[in-house]
Amino acid sequence: MTIYTLIRITLKGAWNMFVMCKREFISLFKGIKSIIMIAILFAVSYYAAKFSSVLSSGVELTAGEAEDIHTIGLLSVILLLGQLFVFGLSHDTINREIHERTMRFLVTRASRSTILFGKFLGIWLFWLFCIVVSFLLISIFSKKFNLFIFSQTMSLVTYQAALAVLLSVLIPRPGYTMFLGNILGLMLPAFGFWAAFSPNGWVNWMKYLIPFYYLERDDFTFLVILGLAGMMLLAANAVFRRREC
Repeated sequence: MTIYTLIRITLKGAWNMFVMCKREFISLFKGIKSIIMIAILFAVSYYAAKFSSVLSSGVELTAGEAEDIHTIGLLSVILLLGQLFVFGLSHDTINREIHERTMRFLVTRASRSTILFGKFLGIWLFWLFCIVVSFLLISIFSKKFNLFIFSQTMSLVTYQAALAVLLSVLIPRPGYTMFLGNILGLMLPAFGFWAAFSPNGWVNWMKYLIPFYYLERDDFTFLVILGLAGMMLLAANAVFRRREC
């Protein structure tokens, strides 16, 4: 294989991934569910920032926590309801195409890996847009943009998006992923906090597989969450490449 051929194949793959990413990104803005979720996210960001002084007066906080009180409302929503939001919009990102038999058309134009990673990037960019706008809204009141907490939030969203893609690959029927996604979206945050703080050794070790343990630390261990998301995407890609469409 010549260098020219390799470059041409790489550029073609990158273009196909961009097309899939753009298609998924735009589709996520359509529908009432997307509008409602974006409205909730923005409303929480606005009121959390506007009434941050009330929140800080009612709860004992450290100096650092008091300084970042503007982000508490948004972080709470992403921690507790973020997985439910992501599942609600993207639980069927892969299996919907298979169920409707449109995947057969897509795989003739692009590789399966390109389709999967393109769809993931589209989901990720949608939530990046929502989180950036939310943090900008908060920064109007706080007069600063906390890059560290923003990075933590995006690492959590990356994990949640990767889990949604993996679930959509493993379960063939969209209706099943919707049901299971709702259950996981409600139970995963509670289980994450339980595993992180439980003294039970049979449960406590599972905290290393769930992002909440890494988010409670004030260092860059949240980068481990990106590694967990990467492993889920690689697993999803391995299964998807062997699945009949």
